[in-house]
Amino acid sequence: MSSAVSGLSVGRGLFYLIVAGTAWGTAGAAAALVFEVSDMGPVSLSFWRCVGGFALMFVARLVRPRRRSASASAAVPLRRRLSRIVVTGVALAVFQTAYFASVQSTGLAVGTVVAMGSGPVLIALGARLTMGERLGRGGVVAVAGALAGLVVLVLGGGGASVRTPGVVWGLVSAAAYAAMTLLTRWWGRDGGADSSDTTVWSFAVVAVCLLPLAAVEGLVPHTADPARMGLYVLYIAAIPTAVAYALYFAGAAVVRSATVSVITLLEPLSAAVIAVVLLGEELTLPIVVGTLLMLASVTGLAVAETRGAVAARRETGLVSEPA
Repeated sequence: MSSAVSGLSVGRGLFYLIVAGTAWGTAGAAAALVFEVSDMGPVSLSFWRCVGGFALMFVARLVRPRRRSASASAAVPLRRRLSRIVVTGVALAVFQTAYFASVQSTGLAVGTVVAMGSGPVLIALGARLTMGERLGRGGVVAVAGALAGLVVLVLGGGGASVRTPGVVWGLVSAAAYAAMTLLTRWWGRDGGADSSDTTVWSFAVVAVCLLPLAAVEGLVPHTADPARMGLYVLYIAAIPTAVAYALYFAGAAVVRSATVSVITLLEPLSAAVIAVVLLGEELTLPIVVGTLLMLASVTGLAVAETRGAVAARRETGLVSEPA
């Protein structure tokens, strides 16, 4: 099992993914605050988010113990490690940029549903075809419930309009996210992948990819309150980027791909909760129903994933049967 060779248990991987998905949901609220106090655009914010995230992860990597990381890196040839970093970075850049393009073209609600709703379907299909991972009946029900909860949560307010270019960009974003998740899981199966190394340098690749677009949009924003803006950008770079993506790549290496995709749907869920609790938006019936559906689905998949991991370890003799 990949969890055995990587040193990370499935249970801890699930916890990492839950924290990552929840942290991602705070990025939208922080970005709204940045846009409120400055004229920074979304691409420029993504660029500075990646630059700041890379800097924070690089510093953390320098100061933390690296015994396990070094052994994992040694197991993978340098050329293969570099190719993994570049592929992951490009997938991240396409995923984020295409999502912004989808939102700009067809609106936040439809763009979110298309991009995030298509992801679990593409990932489940890809995992079945490439790695033989099966969801089972319970998993299919959980994925369907999560997608239904996402649709109710995001579109429940009504007034959404569908535009073909936005849908296409949303599908491109979902495909890039699916590729990134499947490759992370595939590389994690051999136990030789160093997720922290890949995460750090992938953000350098993303920053390079976004730099030309950000330069056109405007790299240096105008603001009357640079301290507040800097604090908001620092938060985005630290929590929903450096911390969340480090946890995501570590967890995605040991947890089934379809489960990863559903758990990360906690992003729109946590964003909705923040909007109600902190931003004063109205608590509506669709928000309640969507929240309950998604929480039930995530909980069900997490329990099934943990039970499956324990059963697999028992079969290999790593866990003894109770007396």
